[in-house]
Amino acid sequence: MRPSDIETLTVPRTLTLRGGVLLAGLSRPDLKTNTYRGHLRKVGLDGTEGPWTQGERDSAPSISPDGRWVAFLRSGEGEGPVAKPQLHVMPVGGGESKRLTESPLGVGAPSWAPDSRRIAFTARVPDAGRYGTAEPDGEPVKAEEEAPRRITRLIYRIDDIGFLGDRPQLLFALDAVAALDADELPELTPLTEGADVEHPVWTPDGKTVIVGVGRDWGRSETEQSDLYAIPATGGEPRLLVRSAGAVHRWAVSEDGVLWFICAEFPDGSQEARNAGLWSAVLSEGDGPIEARRLTEIESVDCDSGAGAPVPFGDEILVAVRNRGAVELRAVPRDADLAPLDSLRRLAGERAAVHAFAAEGSTVAAVIATPQSAGEVVLLADGTERILTDYSEALRDKGIRPVEELNTKSADGYPVHGWLVLPEGEGPHPVLLVVHGGPFAAQDWGLFDEAQVYASAGYAVILGNPRGSAGYGESHGRAIVRGFGTVDVDDVLALLDAALTRPDLDTERVGVMGGSYGGFMTSWLASHHGERFRAAWSERAVNAWDSMLGSSDIGYMFVDGYIGTDLAEQRRVSPLSYAEKIDIPFAVVHSEHDWRCPLEQAQRMFVALKRGGADAELLLFPGEGHELSRSGRPKHRVQRFDAVLEWWSRHL
Repeated sequence: MRPSDIETLTVPRTLTLRGGVLLAGLSRPDLKTNTYRGHLRKVGLDGTEGPWTQGERDSAPSISPDGRWVAFLRSGEGEGPVAKPQLHVMPVGGGESKRLTESPLGVGAPSWAPDSRRIAFTARVPDAGRYGTAEPDGEPVKAEEEAPRRITRLIYRIDDIGFLGDRPQLLFALDAVAALDADELPELTPLTEGADVEHPVWTPDGKTVIVGVGRDWGRSETEQSDLYAIPATGGEPRLLVRSAGAVHRWAVSEDGVLWFICAEFPDGSQEARNAGLWSAVLSEGDGPIEARRLTEIESVDCDSGAGAPVPFGDEILVAVRNRGAVELRAVPRDADLAPLDSLRRLAGERAAVHAFAAEGSTVAAVIATPQSAGEVVLLADGTERILTDYSEALRDKGIRPVEELNTKSADGYPVHGWLVLPEGEGPHPVLLVVHGGPFAAQDWGLFDEAQVYASAGYAVILGNPRGSAGYGESHGRAIVRGFGTVDVDDVLALLDAALTRPDLDTERVGVMGGSYGGFMTSWLASHHGERFRAAWSERAVNAWDSMLGSSDIGYMFVDGYIGTDLAEQRRVSPLSYAEKIDIPFAVVHSEHDWRCPLEQAQRMFVALKRGGADAELLLFPGEGHELSRSGRPKHRVQRFDAVLEWWSRHL
């Protein structure tokens, strides 16, 4: 796989299944337009497959409960509202779609009401005179001419989203069937105000929409969040569930039971907490309803990124992170703190489930493997039948094999990872790649970065050291107030294990990573620099003292992981040891990164240059923290080119 081959990364992001109709929303990078293209595909349960829409940027399909309509999002060309994701509806039997919204900043994924007429969705509503909108009785205002922002809260901006207070994300609902017959777009009135809401889900009676909102209707300066009930015809929101921490995704079964994924924060401590499956019985009372946790805290970590819980007979389907896999597991409805090994696994062994849907006894999932970025798979009777082959073009370009690594750390702790091997007998130069997070995980799905590096001739070492997710909550929390300790031991143990192979060159080793992986790269270069020829540190945390006040999450992340003592923050900062770095060092950053702000790179680069290191600073305009995963396609290719050029010079 070469850098430009990212165009072959056609990936199904979402699934919807109703009445035997299965639709997938696809996405792929397009270098010519420097955007992400996508349309909806119909995936036949018999293995047939073909286009469902002809749009260039269609996503988030949802079939109505009666199976008659498909709602989805479409982004058009040019500028203005039509270039943003807007709600469209079309018949399931095919035909032209009709646009139902013209929101200035676009709308969120649609959620059908049980009556198959109404659709709920969220949309960010800009203040007048912001984000290209006009002031009252005036003309649209350019970004550089907007009035100053008055900020009074710690939670005021988020990376890759932007400022929050002047464009709250509100709840809307419309009668889609009536709008289809109307000549004008429906007039929309928000059902909420004052706080960001997310992921609307209807109750079975169609009277209420359940949304997630920050603690105390967004007024508390905390990462805690709760579930609220919003009357579908308008009215005061009601606190439905006051969670034990932070709610992520939810669903309601026909019998009126609410199922939701929630991470529990004992004593307010939120770092590296496994998200579990919870349930609560809906009621008409005024106060919040009680909830109970169905899955064990230590072993079960539900991955809400793969979707909301799905009721499935006497079980609830959830995605669970487990030793580098993302598995589809079935939780009995009456479970009580059930451990992972008691939950039936439907899919995901040595793979990663990215999305799933179910109807009756039919289950479909998007599953990535070491040889695939994601295919639609039908699950039945303990078997998996692959329905698509979207990664065929990628395989034609060449996919390098992945081998599992298991070893012991310095203290005897087990460490798990992978080795991606280049072609040929070697000895090959080696790249140790550390993931971000830290409470995230490298998984079994095809990893484009590792494939590009291996195809260029490098052996790539990946792993999940302590601090990562999917190996038990205690594994994840092992580095709370302990960055640069056992996590360093673990990644070096993986490196040592790999370097016992005769086909790897022990004298040509580089280290690289982004975000937390960038921190680790800087730390390893300053504390174990003799192990490496050069380093590539990307979107890194280098100085905790300034991260505290400049990052969008710094005010709580630094306190939780590092602590409030300034001396300790500086002791654990790679910047404090910059003078010890004497290997070639690349500082790589995006100019609009608000997660690890640009000053983290600037301070490190200046310290390295003043200390005499062979250092370079590479800056990407207009990008945020997620450049390598979802940045502009051309920038992703340019980044790959720069990475390969750097390692060709130094390895």
